[in-house]
Amino acid sequence: GFIVPVPKARLDAYKEMARAAGDVWMEYGALSYVESIGDDTPYGEVTSFPRAVQASDDETVVFSWITYESRESRDQICEKVMKDPRLAGDEWKDVFDGKRMIYGGFRAFLTL
Repeated sequence: GFIVPVPKARLDAYKEMARAAGDVWMEYGALSYVESIGDDTPYGEVTSFPRAVQASDDETVVFSWITYESRESRDQICEKVMKDPRLAGDEWKDVFDGKRMIYGGFRAFLTL
């Protein structure tokens, strides 16, 4: 999963990038790919989604996750995705600030 701040003025470009990235991830074997735009993410006093990525007033927070069959398949899929020329280059560099991205892997322990 990951959280990124996206300039509100670049939201359409982010959606375009997300569609392209999601197609690549799914092609390589991801089970699902979800991108969610902040709808109720107030800037908290101590912690919050916007605070976590230092989002400014002209940015919104995007919370996304990808599911895989296993950690091993995740590692293999991510390696292929990172090498895929469709996602390489400077085409997307201005869509969001990758230095403020928060990401990590999680293992589900409950699914209802």
